[in-house]
Amino acid sequence: MRVALLMGGVSREREISLRSGERVKKALERLGYEYTVFDVKEDFLKKVDQLKSFDVVFNVLHGTFGEDGTFQAILDFLGIRYTGSDAFSSMICFDKLATYRFLKGTVEIPDFVEIKEFMKTSPLGYPCVVKPRREGSSIGVFVCESDEEFQHALKEDLPRYGSVIVQKYIPGREMTVSILETEKGFEVLPVLELRPKRRFYDYVAKYTKGETEFILPAPLNPSEERLVKETALKAFVEAGCRGFGRVDGIFSDGRFYFLEINTVPGLTETSDLPASAKAGGIEFEELVDIILKSAFLKEGVKV
Repeated sequence: MRVALLMGGVSREREISLRSGERVKKALERLGYEYTVFDVKEDFLKKVDQLKSFDVVFNVLHGTFGEDGTFQAILDFLGIRYTGSDAFSSMICFDKLATYRFLKGTVEIPDFVEIKEFMKTSPLGYPCVVKPRREGSSIGVFVCESDEEFQHALKEDLPRYGSVIVQKYIPGREMTVSILETEKGFEVLPVLELRPKRRFYDYVAKYTKGETEFILPAPLNPSEERLVKETALKAFVEAGCRGFGRVDGIFSDGRFYFLEINTVPGLTETSDLPASAKAGGIEFEELVDIILKSAFLKEGVKV
């Protein structure tokens, strides 16, 4: 099997994608796959036809272009097989506002509103969360407890993104649920509780060793665990996601509040999905193999 490994990209998550890609590359080598690495940059579209000679594309592009449905739509048009969700699901999940509207009534979501112009005070009161519609790795996310902090967040985000989501802050336990697709169906991995040393699970907390305590499995009683896993899987399936992914949320007062779906989650040494997989008895090489083979399941092909 010939594998095209795509990493890098043009988004603000390029560094994380390169870290994920390097780790996947080593796993592919140990697994014995024939692979070629593509460091995706601005001129990549001129070379995209080269991917037709491969059996499958392993996509570890995070953020804009690689995770928002754009790249997936190009590959679909060219008839090229790839890991992860299709163009429509990727587009929906990368846009948090679209995700919330799409899943409203399916899962419990904290109150939210879109803002396109500067405001002096939060329409949802405090504390609240300000975040971009389309961004990953908690880039551009602010937790605000005053008008001053709220105004600062808008001044940072509105010029760059044009519009932002303001969401009610739910105090509780941050949890993430990783999901894999195998020929047996969807497998929900052990729930991971995140206890960041910082104010919340931001970019630094996600990608700096020692900044976040991973609790695996999350200390939940059987009914709580069932609620968290069922909610995550319901969101994942309803959004049409495939292959692999991660669902993030807040567990508070016996309820699990949905926050987002990551269709191309990080695969670095500090990332959530590999940690959850290991807790479920899946080492990194096997995880990479499962993700790679899941690309063929869309066609009903077993590898």
